[in-house]
Amino acid sequence: MDARQATQTLAHFFETLSPPSVSQLHTLYDAQARFKDPFNEVQGLDAIAQIFHHMYEALDQPHFVVTGQLVDGSQAFLTWEFRFRFKRFDTTTWQTVRGGSHVTFNDQGLVTQHRDYWDAAEELYEKLPVVGGVMRWLKKRANT
Repeated sequence: MDARQATQTLAHFFETLSPPSVSQLHTLYDAQARFKDPFNEVQGLDAIAQIFHHMYEALDQPHFVVTGQLVDGSQAFLTWEFRFRFKRFDTTTWQTVRGGSHVTFNDQGLVTQHRDYWDAAEELYEKLPVVGGVMRWLKKRANT
C-alpha cells in the first residue's frame, strides 16, 4: 500500500464528490470503516454513504477543497475547506467551514478510520439565525 497515493486518490475523490459518486465509497473505504465528525459517529459503508447523501439533501452545492496533505506511514491528515450554501436560511451567501480529516489506511490502501475535526460552534452555529447571535454572545462573554 502506498499511503501517499491513497491520500491523493482520497483527496481527489472528495474534491470531485457528487451525489452519484457517493456510490463509489467502496473503492476507497473498507466495508467496516469508522467515520466520526462533530455530528456523527458511524461504522460501515452504508452508514457513511448516508451521511454524504444527507449532505446533498440538506445543503446547496456542497463541495470540498483540499488545502493540504500530510502522510505518515499508514495514516494521513488532510486540511480542507467545505463550501456550501444553506437551503433554508441565507440561500445566497457561500459558507465556508475549515477543518481537517485524520484517516488511517489498511494494507490494501482502504480507509479504516476517518475522523473529521472542525469547530461546529465557530464554523456553523455562529452563522445560523438566532442561534448565531447566542453563540457570538457566549464567545464574547468567554473572552472577557
